[in-house]
Amino acid sequence: MKAVQKWSITVALAGFLFGFDTVVISGANLPVKELWNLSPWFHGLFIMSMALWGTVLGSLTGGIPCDKFGRKKTLFWIGILYFVSALGSALSPDPYLFSFFRFIGGVGVGASSVAAPTYISEITTASNRGKLVALYQFNLVLGILIAFFSNYLLEGFQGENDWRWMVGVEAIPAFLYTLLVLTVPESPRWLLHKKKDEEAAFEVLNQVYDKTETQQKIDAIKTELAKTSDDIKLFTKRFKKPLVLAFLIAFFNQLSGINFILYYAPEILVKAGLATEDSLLNSISIGVVNLIFTFVGVGLIDRLGRRTLMYIGSLGYIISLVTVAWCFYNGSSPAVLLTFILIFIASHAIGQGAVIWVFISEIFPNKVRAYGQSWGTGTHWVFAALITLLTPVFLDGDNGVFKDNPWPIFAFFAFMMFLQLLFTKFMMPETKGISLEELEEKILG
Repeated sequence: MKAVQKWSITVALAGFLFGFDTVVISGANLPVKELWNLSPWFHGLFIMSMALWGTVLGSLTGGIPCDKFGRKKTLFWIGILYFVSALGSALSPDPYLFSFFRFIGGVGVGASSVAAPTYISEITTASNRGKLVALYQFNLVLGILIAFFSNYLLEGFQGENDWRWMVGVEAIPAFLYTLLVLTVPESPRWLLHKKKDEEAAFEVLNQVYDKTETQQKIDAIKTELAKTSDDIKLFTKRFKKPLVLAFLIAFFNQLSGINFILYYAPEILVKAGLATEDSLLNSISIGVVNLIFTFVGVGLIDRLGRRTLMYIGSLGYIISLVTVAWCFYNGSSPAVLLTFILIFIASHAIGQGAVIWVFISEIFPNKVRAYGQSWGTGTHWVFAALITLLTPVFLDGDNGVFKDNPWPIFAFFAFMMFLQLLFTKFMMPETKGISLEELEEKILG
């Protein structure tokens, strides 16, 4: 295996922890609510969405350590945050400490969504950048699947303490990841930009290109860096286009309803008519479909391009969400509804899921890439947190707005995906097969 593939796979494991950490709470959702007798608002804010508010903080500020201390050190401390969060959440005696440790894990999730795609995009070639950055998403959905599967296996493990084992088991992969990330080199573009260390950058890139290409790449990066001053600011008119593009792709990612379904899968499936004991098992089917179609998306992203996958995903979203809304409205069979939820998951995996982290990591110039990644991922997580916070208010069986029939929610998401289709058609540029330095010229002009 080539060095760049090893580095990419290692760093992409942050995505595994991301997926595991964000979805493992679905198994603890109802047990924790009953244990501490929580109201819908308290449960939504302090239990279900607290990790996401940590993720918002981690994503919005993750560009700072990435830029100042380097991508590698940031990735190491992300592993520490995951480890502390897992153990602390499992041992928490009350909802307040539980919320605090979930928040800590969320900071790690948010920072990883900045640091990992940024790092991978900066060490790969243009021809392989899509699929290697998309390894982060592949590991993310693998983590989701393992979390669903882990929750299912641990149900009944220790009775009322099952949920503690569900959230605590994450400490094992978090510890292993923290050790593995020590074996990767620093980003060559960061070494040139911040350390002015051409020799170290050459050593890293020489394991990606041959010697002649390596020097040409070094020269191209230095030329691009020389075009702008070191104190350049992200929020200026010059970067308006990539800022808008990053905001919109992240906005539409969450307004598809993907986290709404992933976080509340067992509860949604119960409302669809499936028995409570079957909901965790059926949640695993969501994870399996997510993984399979993410694998397809990763394989196609450098062949078909980012826009083509977004077209496919958008059409799949619209068809599946409209049908799910119709199923809830008419009380269709649970099997039919679950089928179209799985089509929705497949559409996400092959489209937005495969594209978002790749696209955001490509569209900003070297000197502001970490901060641009923070802007895009921060947008993503703000909307993810808002949706997760508000969901119990709509879904709660006793006091929820829609109680047991949430069809208007799915209809709303379907309309937003129609708008995403228009965004893909009229605004989104294709980025496949173009070097990061050439992309700056294409997007900024």
